[in-house]
Amino acid sequence: MSVVLSLLMGYFIGCISPAKLVSKRHDVNLKKTGTGNLGATNTALVLGKKAGYFVLVFDIFKSFFSYKLAKYLFPHLAVAGVVAGIGVILGHCFPVFLQFQGGKGLASFGGLVLAHDPLLFVILLTLGIAMAFLMNYGVYLAITAAGLFPILSYFRSGSLSVLGTTAVAGGIVLAVHRSNIRRAITGEDPIHMRDGLHRIFGKKEN
Repeated sequence: MSVVLSLLMGYFIGCISPAKLVSKRHDVNLKKTGTGNLGATNTALVLGKKAGYFVLVFDIFKSFFSYKLAKYLFPHLAVAGVVAGIGVILGHCFPVFLQFQGGKGLASFGGLVLAHDPLLFVILLTLGIAMAFLMNYGVYLAITAAGLFPILSYFRSGSLSVLGTTAVAGGIVLAVHRSNIRRAITGEDPIHMRDGLHRIFGKKEN
């Protein structure tokens, strides 16, 4: 029962979409603009870096908060926090209030990693950014972080339950990024890492 409650709690918190709130304020439909995703990257590309930062921090926090809350409510369940984080990722990607069309869940995944193991968060973020710049596609951050998270979590904890739940979290992130991964591998993605950063942080032309 604790597993189900942790998952459901995380899911409904994950359904809260800051990107949707920001887009409504600016009267912009992010699902039909930019990359078409309700996430921090598309928000920054379309509405600017301040809006993007807000969405990024919000999406990280909702997963971080859910993890800590689940650990507090269900102390007898060792993986309650990770399960709640999985729920947040699912809610972010497939929000029931938005016809199950949300974002890609990378920021929420990051919040889960941060709450679970801050040192591992720094390691995965560093390796992921390095791979993204090396390959010149941002999706390699997701590939690196999601792929290594369960492996490194297991080495640091020695727990099979941690290995299983973190593998599920990483698997969801890889699954929702599968089209991005395919385009990056084939070179069909029109937005490269450095080009995307320039579009977000570069000076706007008058």
